[in-house]
This record gives sequence, C-alpha cells and structure tokens, in this order.
Amino acid sequence: MSATILVLNGPNLNLLGTREPSIYGAETLADVEARLAARGRDRGVGIDFRQSNHEGELVTWIQEARDRAAAIIINAGAYTHTSVAIHDALRAAGLPVWEVHVSNVYRRETFRHHSYISGIAEGVIAGFGTRGYDAALDAAVARLAAPPPS
Repeated sequence: MSATILVLNGPNLNLLGTREPSIYGAETLADVEARLAARGRDRGVGIDFRQSNHEGELVTWIQEARDRAAAIIINAGAYTHTSVAIHDALRAAGLPVWEVHVSNVYRRETFRHHSYISGIAEGVIAGFGTRGYDAALDAAVARLAAPPPS
C-alpha cells in the first residue's frame, strides 16, 4: 500500500450503534472500521482508524500524522464546535483533511452549526450516516491519486 489515511473519531463515537440510534444509526464504530479497512485495501491505501474521548490524544495523533499519513479523515464529534487545538494541529500537519459528521449538524442545535475544522478541510460530509466515511475515503483517494499542481 502506497499511502496511509488516518481516520480519527472524537468523543462519544465509541457509542455508535447504541447512542441515539434515531440520529446516529445502528452501525457500530467497529463496523465502520471494518468497512473502511476493506474499502482502503480495494483502493490500495492503508487505514489507520482511531477513536478517543480525549482532546489531547487526538491532537497528538494529528501531530504524529505529519510523518505517518498522507491524509486525515476526522469526525471530531463535539470537539468540532469547540477545539481550537484540533484546528491548529490539523493546520500544522499540512495534510489534506476531510471532515465527517454522521448526522446533519445543520438540522440540530445551533451550537453545532459552527466548525473549527471546516475552514481548513478539503471537504465536509454531513448527514449521510456512517456512509459519509466512505465518501470521505473516496475523496481522499482521488486527491492522493491526482497529479500534483504544476
């Protein structure tokens, strides 16, 4: 595999499948990880899939990605709306980033309408359930396969 894509998941995403299934669905994070690993293999990329409820751990993983990954897909959960630290780490990493949300954050509470990540992301995918991860992976693979700008 020529490249690794880091897939980060923030707080409470470990509860996928049991937390508010009417909003987040019945699929677990382990289901998403297995599907993305297979999809990545089919597309010739490795997937490094992680979840943490701790902001600092997510920041450390983003910093480490500078030397280990070609792109980042992130569902920062609630940190999307609060974390300047994650924003700064993503910006410093210098890697292409895709932001994913399982739910349509714009149909929810107004505090979820602001993202510290969107402004630096190549794309934002929200409201397509866990299939948003698939779309982000496909976008990342396409971006990595594109010739560099001249």
